[in-house]
Amino acid sequence: MKTEDMIIVSVDDHIVEPPDMFEQHVPAALKDKAPKYVIQANGDGYWCFEDRKVSNIGLNAVVGRPRSEYGMEPTAISQMREGSYNVHKRIEDMNVNGLLGSLNFGTFVGFDGGFFRDAKDKNLAATMVQAYNDWHIDEWCGAYPGRFIPMAILPTWDIDKTVEEIKRVVKKGCHAVAFSDNPSLKGLPSIHNAYWEPLWKVCADNHVVLNCHIGTGAAAAHPSMESPIDAWITGMPMSISNSACDWVQLKAFREYPDLKMALSEGGIGWVPYFLERADFTFEHHHEWTHTDFGGKKPSDIFREHFITCFIDDKFGVKNRHDIGVDIICYECDYPHSDTVWPEAPEYLMRNFDGVPDEDINKITHLNAMRAYSYDPFKHLSKAESTVGALRAKAGHVDTTPRSGGGNRPIAEGDTRIVTSADIMKLFTEAGRIKEEA
Repeated sequence: MKTEDMIIVSVDDHIVEPPDMFEQHVPAALKDKAPKYVIQANGDGYWCFEDRKVSNIGLNAVVGRPRSEYGMEPTAISQMREGSYNVHKRIEDMNVNGLLGSLNFGTFVGFDGGFFRDAKDKNLAATMVQAYNDWHIDEWCGAYPGRFIPMAILPTWDIDKTVEEIKRVVKKGCHAVAFSDNPSLKGLPSIHNAYWEPLWKVCADNHVVLNCHIGTGAAAAHPSMESPIDAWITGMPMSISNSACDWVQLKAFREYPDLKMALSEGGIGWVPYFLERADFTFEHHHEWTHTDFGGKKPSDIFREHFITCFIDDKFGVKNRHDIGVDIICYECDYPHSDTVWPEAPEYLMRNFDGVPDEDINKITHLNAMRAYSYDPFKHLSKAESTVGALRAKAGHVDTTPRSGGGNRPIAEGDTRIVTSADIMKLFTEAGRIKEEA
């Protein structure tokens, strides 16, 4: 297959929510209580809701900068590429990257959509969850039919409202929800608790995928504050393997054949050993642990119920049949620092040496279309959806790297290795509201 003939769908990208997102979606009587975006005198911005302030609004939105300026720090919209928060510019950036479709996680609401979980007024919070979803589905995704896979957030503190919200968004064509990879670490019941039974059922009944992004439960640990930050970045995708060990034991997978969950931004190269270890553990220990997979092995459960994705993973693609070629998808991770925008097709092709077109098509778009009940070809023909066709629309898009400004982990000109302590200091400083607007 030629690069320009690929059709690419990403199941992990991100939105930096625009300041006006709630204006059209909150009841008039509650507009003064909706989250507000505040710009400080120094140009930094933060979201304010009740008495809470979230200042690190960018959270690694460094796409388009020189790689020498990568960090974790954007604290102002002015420091970001417009495609991070402007849907029209996002489409342009998708076109120049040859990307047909994209599923987008939120930023200030958290990758698991859990920001409103800690609200004092839970009824107000539930209304804001609905407003967020209406903005995301109707305004962001609705602006360009066929170009986005909509994903809702949930009022997880109330299981009845959670079920109601899923049914509501499904009617809008949304078949994906954000969820924590380990809710017990977020003050919620564990995935093995009966509390979640209605969630499993409504998701299975409506073909809704639970999308569990890395860092939404047990985040990657810093080995030490003296460790080079590369150690943390390297282990970040694989950190979700610990949660995968737990999810594969979920009894609901045996009760609901159509229940699916995604290990978002988790990579795939580690999966073959994980499955081998899970099967060995079951075979070697089930007589005393009493684990029961209904006549199946853990690896069977994984291939039937999990969705995986990768950015650049030659080892994983080479071993795709040990993972399950039907459960592997692509992710772009725009606008974060792991993204290879605007060269995603070129990076992808270097993973596909010797891979037949049938498998390439599954990985690049067919698996995502099936899993997420997503059919972009209702809106665009296949001929209009290829890398070559999309890039032909984007000749005017400037991809020249541009300085983004903002705080740096170490002083300019300092050539020492950046450590975990440097990054944690940067996060701490970015998390402070230094001055009121």
